[in-house]
Amino acid sequence: MKTKPKILIIDDEEVVLDSCTLILEGGDYSVTTASNGLLGLKLVEDIQPDLVFIDLKMPGIPGIEVLEKITEINPTIVSIVITGYATVTSAVEAMKKGAYDFLPKPFTPDEFRIITKRGLERRKLMLEAIALRKEKELLRENFAAIVSHELKSPLGAIQQNLYALSGELTGIVSENQLAKIERMKIRIDDLLKLINSWLRVYSVDISKIKDNFSTISVSSLITKAIETIEPHAVRKDISVIQTVDESVSSVEGDEGSLMEVLVNIIGNAVKYSFPGSKIKVNATEKDGNIEISVIDSGVGIQEEELPNVLSDFFRGKTDQSGTDSHGIGLTISKRIIEAHDGSISVTSKANEGTTFIISIPGKK
Repeated sequence: MKTKPKILIIDDEEVVLDSCTLILEGGDYSVTTASNGLLGLKLVEDIQPDLVFIDLKMPGIPGIEVLEKITEINPTIVSIVITGYATVTSAVEAMKKGAYDFLPKPFTPDEFRIITKRGLERRKLMLEAIALRKEKELLRENFAAIVSHELKSPLGAIQQNLYALSGELTGIVSENQLAKIERMKIRIDDLLKLINSWLRVYSVDISKIKDNFSTISVSSLITKAIETIEPHAVRKDISVIQTVDESVSSVEGDEGSLMEVLVNIIGNAVKYSFPGSKIKVNATEKDGNIEISVIDSGVGIQEEELPNVLSDFFRGKTDQSGTDSHGIGLTISKRIIEAHDGSISVTSKANEGTTFIISIPGKK
């Protein structure tokens, strides 16, 4: 059975309550009224309305305070302010306190019906967004369970049996047959590493990352990341040049996870750069944020692929470097930076290079 949308009208003028009720009469709504803010707040807790109309000027608890308390009780309840003392200042204040819209008195029946419809549509969209987020988290949890138990466990069993089998067959089968077993062991090991990487994406505990925050030197962080990927850069004759502005402050963050991000992004720059080229890693401070840019002049990213680069598990087409990717590293990096209240952006042109910019708040 479909539940009727619940509407609550809070106003100290009986004529307003009556007229609003009459306007909505015949509609598919459940309408309740309250003559003051105190009674209105009690009804909010009791009936959990979808939409609340609040008069700003009321004796006792003022409308602005009622608005604030409704947001505290349930931030998904849509509140619309109605008042005969409409000013730009009062409208702005109401919006800051959580009001969805503002309706000055006097208003026509059509105006009231239209704003009611808009308010209920807003409520529906908010609830749908919450439901989608919950569904996504549930899928994330189920996916991790399936990958762990349905894929990882049997592959692990096969791997152990192959190890035992290769030992038992030594001296019995030919060298060529043993080589085939070794290749099977390597491929299964690769699959298990990939599965562990998938699980890593879903096991990044945002709250745990925040618990480990400490003061970190940006310059030291970048230096350590470059030292980690340096052997790969040397093999391709690629120079990684670090520039940190003197104005750059420290950051509050988890050093291990931030190192993982930088190693992944600088490592990608090395992977997709041409031999003998240069990669620039710059750090600057802008509007209280630390911006770390990683700039290469490598193969770049196709224009049509660029909007999806930071999406979960995005895989671009195999590029000129002959390297393919499972899109896992950037997925993890994005979640880590978001846990630091920051963001990652990317710009690129095919055959001209790519720039990643990590932005995180500087230490206050």
